[in-house]
Amino acid sequence: MKCYPKVRFRRELMRKESSKRVVILVVLGWLCFAVGLSGWFYNASALAVAAIVWTLTALVLFACWKISPIRKWALNVDVRWLVLLHVTRLFAGAYFLVLCQRGQLPCGFARPAGWGDIAVAILALAVLGATRTQFAKTVLLTWNTLGLIDISFVVFSALRFGLKDWQSMHAFRELPLSLLPTFLVPLIIALHVLIFVRLARAGISSQ
Repeated sequence: MKCYPKVRFRRELMRKESSKRVVILVVLGWLCFAVGLSGWFYNASALAVAAIVWTLTALVLFACWKISPIRKWALNVDVRWLVLLHVTRLFAGAYFLVLCQRGQLPCGFARPAGWGDIAVAILALAVLGATRTQFAKTVLLTWNTLGLIDISFVVFSALRFGLKDWQSMHAFRELPLSLLPTFLVPLIIALHVLIFVRLARAGISSQ
């Protein structure tokens, strides 16, 4: 009987490791699919690109809710990892600005989208630094709300410019930017939703 807690702990640890492996494999498989999809994406319309973003986002959230290993990982992973993944937006935002300077993206889209992503990424680092303070939940909630508003703006702004001038947004239909609508953006939106869920669960458990 004395070893029972240790056995239970080991089993729980093995389940967590198994869930993490499943998530890693799914994400890597999804990334490979997104790379392979780039050829088809070249002729995609602005509406098709937007539809793919929201469809993939819905599929990610469905997986987090209905697929047991992914759900277990999503509800137990350290929230700091979910925030840290948003630092990737720093590189996407900087690349938008570069493409604006090269004339490969309309600056009316690239500048607000680029600076917005850069700001959210930098603030993500600030959120990580504030995780052990008494204001951690408020800071996380504020950042997460702003981050979701920003990424939603990017998606709808890209759709607006794409509908106005299909050729002006051609950079999103070829690598590397084709990975944004087929991989990174749906993942980012889903992570924002997941952080809201984790905050809500933490609030309920503390009552």
